Amino acid sequence: QVQLVESGGGLVQAGGSLRLSCAASGRTFTISNYPVGWFRQAPGKEREFVAASNWLGSLTYRAESVKGRFVISRDNAKNIVYLQMNSLKPEDTTVYYCAAARTLARDYDLDSRWDYWGQGTQVTVSS
Repeated sequence: QVQLVESGGGLVQAGGSLRLSCAASGRTFTISNYPVGWFRQAPGKEREFVAASNWLGSLTYRAESVKGRFVISRDNAKNIVYLQMNSLKPEDTTVYYCAAARTLARDYDLDSRWDYWGQGTQVTVSS
């Protein structure tokens, strides 16, 4: 069974930075072969697209709300995908999830287009 594991969340002051990591647990799933996306979801709200990358990292996409602040990257040799979050704002506070897909859909910003999900990591930005 495919399992993705996020790490790197925590508490940071507004204007600070965090780097989230996404790795696959188990030997049979190699995350470097898959497109990976990051989503976030606040309580009572729908899951929101944050960023995505094709398997190679040559194509990346970001939501307008995070452009200029967040960067998605991947180290396929280490089988890890990162979300570097800079200039964090209190409104970035929520749970962040990584997801993987068999293919990168055109409507990659829909959570239904992703096949595998992690359990999430909490990011809290204090004002």
